[in-house]
Amino acid sequence: MLSFIRQIILIAVVLAGTLVLWLMYVPSAVSVLERNGIMERLETHGVLAVMERFGIVPAEAVEEAANRRRGGGETRVIALPVTFNPVADEVTAIGNGQALRSVTTTAETAGRIEDIAISAGDYVTKGTVIAQLDNEAQAIALDRARIKKEDAARELSRLQRLVGTGAITSVRLQEAEFALRTAELEIAQAEYDLRRRIVRAPIDGWIGLIDVEAGQRVGTLDTIASITDRSSILIDFRVPERVIAGLEVGQKIEVNPLALRNVTLTGAVRAIDTVVDTNSRTLRVQGILDNTQDTLRGGMAFFVRMTFAGETLPTIDPLSVQWARDGSFVWAVRDGKAVRVPILIRQRTANSVLVEADLAQGDLVVTEGLQNLRPGAPVAVVDPDAARNAGTDHSAKAPKS
Repeated sequence: MLSFIRQIILIAVVLAGTLVLWLMYVPSAVSVLERNGIMERLETHGVLAVMERFGIVPAEAVEEAANRRRGGGETRVIALPVTFNPVADEVTAIGNGQALRSVTTTAETAGRIEDIAISAGDYVTKGTVIAQLDNEAQAIALDRARIKKEDAARELSRLQRLVGTGAITSVRLQEAEFALRTAELEIAQAEYDLRRRIVRAPIDGWIGLIDVEAGQRVGTLDTIASITDRSSILIDFRVPERVIAGLEVGQKIEVNPLALRNVTLTGAVRAIDTVVDTNSRTLRVQGILDNTQDTLRGGMAFFVRMTFAGETLPTIDPLSVQWARDGSFVWAVRDGKAVRVPILIRQRTANSVLVEADLAQGDLVVTEGLQNLRPGAPVAVVDPDAARNAGTDHSAKAPKS
């Protein structure tokens, strides 16, 4: 018998402790007890006063419950005004990167490489000598053309001195002038052929791997070196056709290299294709990304994110959203009374919820004090800072158990 009594006492202590913890940490506990008539019984036997004294039940909650039982008083709530913001339509895609410019250098004429003036990985500017081909034949041709020009110039000068004597005809003089002009053109041709024996960088950029060596004979189709300008990276990706109307050159894009997932970079749309792919119903877009830090390479894969502004909808605090059997709703304050407003959630963020609802700009929506509201119940909107300070002062005055 004694053991049975001990078990009963233990169960009672556990239930009492559970009730205390429930009242302290569950805001709606007072309302539940009130609806079931327990608050009135606790108040009648003086238990409620003790619980209030030790800070188990807030004095404000006890006062509001008493007011409702007497059929009077207003429920104090904290409410925030409704704002309107556009729905963010986010589009993501995987894109392939390529250098801003990339060219392969070849010799303009066939020949044997005498010297390679660069190394793999070097940065070169436009016009830098990359390789020198054998040029002995071209140098001889240039010397021969210069000699011919000197001879043609002397002959023309001699004939011009004889013009006044009548010893030469005008035809002979024209032939001499033609011979000089031909010699000058031969020099220009020889100089051009000589320049073609030098391979120069056509753009600024980085030298890739070199697959030829000095002494090797190359043709006009053989690659001597590749040069890549990766100061910026171009990213090709595709977007669905539903966002075409919102696309524009210069639009911001957020990019994460798949090889550097913790790195987020910002780029812009550089070009937009003109034709939608009929199979995928997508449009090709090219973005550009600054690479002055030289951390990216052509051929890398990128995760691309774009945001498009959609329709404008009411925006509320996440704490105000309530759920019932028929869906989600919020409590709005209109003419000093609580009004239940159904909502359809369209988008959630960390600090706000965009909804479809019968709400106007500036409407007050309750965020705290929700557990005590009923349709048409009178409410008093209090300042959030004042309400929190009051709660702090109350807890500070509560004696320690």
